[in-house]
Amino acid sequence: MKVTRRGQVTIPKAIRERTGIDEGTEVEFFEDQGKIVIAKIAPRNPFQDWVGYLNRGGASDEEVQKMRGHDAHSHRH
Repeated sequence: MKVTRRGQVTIPKAIRERTGIDEGTEVEFFEDQGKIVIAKIAPRNPFQDWVGYLNRGGASDEEVQKMRGHDAHSHRH
């Protein structure tokens, strides 16, 4: 396998299939003990930013009310 003039290489089809690397898959390169390694970057989970959001000391119902713009202690009937 040769590197092109633009610094590109083709990942062999068998490796792409085994590793699930398709068009648009993000990868990263790094060096490890003198070897160049390519690794597939796991897709970002959009819910990861919200993990622990409601665990900030208040009851979850109170936190949801705050997010909705309501004071948890003043209920309108």
